[in-house]
Amino acid sequence: MTRSRPRGAPPTQARRPRTLGLVHKIVTNLGVGAVTTAKRDAGRQDAPVVDAIREAITSGDFAPNQRLVEAELSEQFGVSRAAVRNALVQLTTEGLVERIQNRGARVRAVSLQEAIEITEVRMVVEGLCAARAAQRATEAEHRELREIGEQMQQAVAAGDVLGYSDLNKRLHDLVLRTSGQETACDVLGRLRGQNVRHQFRLAMHPGRPTISLPQHLAIIEAICAGDADAAESATRTHLGSVIEALPEVDKTQSRFNVL
Repeated sequence: MTRSRPRGAPPTQARRPRTLGLVHKIVTNLGVGAVTTAKRDAGRQDAPVVDAIREAITSGDFAPNQRLVEAELSEQFGVSRAAVRNALVQLTTEGLVERIQNRGARVRAVSLQEAIEITEVRMVVEGLCAARAAQRATEAEHRELREIGEQMQQAVAAGDVLGYSDLNKRLHDLVLRTSGQETACDVLGRLRGQNVRHQFRLAMHPGRPTISLPQHLAIIEAICAGDADAAESATRTHLGSVIEALPEVDKTQSRFNVL
């Protein structure tokens, strides 16, 4: 005998894994499809100012919650206010800028919880990219990866935190390029841009390079060995370590701000 559902009860739905739910949520909020279409159809003319403001945000030159005044940006970048306005619309779609009613635009601040969610999404997407990179990497790319690994070791030995941070970015960028996953690169670029404040704090946290160095070297070795599974696993382990460290880094920074 078939059991009927109680009247008024909603149909049973399969529950999506939490990480996949986060992927859907954050990628939807990023509006990747809309952004891509806008770039293709209407954004080419304003691309230079979009890129310039995006770079200022992701590099930390524009701080979280900093107001973005059209007249000031127009003068700073030597473009029309209309171009600035269009750029801010684009960057709002990307999640880097937020519009405040009757107050204009400002750089969007990302909370600790959102930073963790972003990193969880990165675990999935960057893990895939590392696996693809292991399958696709050329000998020249192997050499470049190993060279970055050697420079990272030298930076840690010398206590060069900023140099190590730059090499960290180079490594992640190279893995993404090598993967050939253009859509993933687009998504990750926006996610990392949103998370720049937390990434910088983590990079400056005492002892962090010593922890992350062997993780990065494991990613490099797996890709150079052509081991897709190991490359994905090493990447997920590394970003899992980032997730574990973020709350402590945030707590330390909060204490520093109070002092």
